[in-house]
Amino acid sequence: MTVLQDKTIAVVYGGRSAEREVSLESGTRVAQALLNKGYQVVKIDLYGEQAAQDPVQQLASAKFDLAFIALHGGEGEDGRVQALLDMLNKPYTGSLPLASGFAMDKALTKRYWQGIGIATPKYLCFSAEPDVAQIEQEMRYPLIIKPSREGSTIGISKVNGPQELAAALIDARRYDSDILVEEFVSGPEFTVTVINDKAYPAIGLKPSQGHALYDYEAKYLADDTAYLLPCGLASEQEEELKALALEAYRSLGCRGWGRVDVMQTESGAFTVLEVNTSPGMTSHSLVPMAAAYEGIAYDDLVEMIALNAWQDSEVA
Repeated sequence: MTVLQDKTIAVVYGGRSAEREVSLESGTRVAQALLNKGYQVVKIDLYGEQAAQDPVQQLASAKFDLAFIALHGGEGEDGRVQALLDMLNKPYTGSLPLASGFAMDKALTKRYWQGIGIATPKYLCFSAEPDVAQIEQEMRYPLIIKPSREGSTIGISKVNGPQELAAALIDARRYDSDILVEEFVSGPEFTVTVINDKAYPAIGLKPSQGHALYDYEAKYLADDTAYLLPCGLASEQEEELKALALEAYRSLGCRGWGRVDVMQTESGAFTVLEVNTSPGMTSHSLVPMAAAYEGIAYDDLVEMIALNAWQDSEVA
């Protein structure tokens, strides 16, 4: 019997962010995995069937010993739910509130990485109305436009010229008041899973020809996105990539588990896009894929993340 076998685990999922549907699938699969492993499980769909209660009431009134956070975006990934669980004295999976909020804000993390020497694509950030003249003067097309505090590539656009810029800025502002304008890196994209401070084998991401970017549809809906495992890099390059991903993850104070997205430039250099502190656990998700490559089945992965979180709470 594990140290958690007589405990109740709450799977917290749903939420009200633009990633609610992804979170519903993640949470459902996580809950079933825990049931399969013999754990007592309570499912808490924030803003779902219990919408008559606010999320504070939902969490405060539920009886559980550990929360498995399967929320994506919004309060579930920016530290607010984590802070609430801290106040309730309930341990939970993933990073603490400060690291969660830090990682969620792409502009803030990029500014920090530039200061400590972690490579990240050139960018501009606008908290008010984007300055098109500044963008035209300081950046070169093509560009990537994205909300600063959103995940799952929601609201992201590739802009090839001035005629596409206005529409992309409007679309991104639907999801966040802070907009990131980033240089487009044409090289391949990789993602590195981190669990319990260990970097797992990198996955190369290759969207089909119908997708210019690894966007929401390519992530969760398309069946023709190619996931390269092994990732296609020479072993020395992959170790360099994993080391950079782990450095970026640690620099934000992250713990438990997460995923780091990295691009490779035409010159072969790696540059970090973002750290995801509450990655997807759906049928298309990348963390389960990396774990499976290491021989870790989905149910075992979920149990491992939960056990690590419980052990972290006991140490703290």
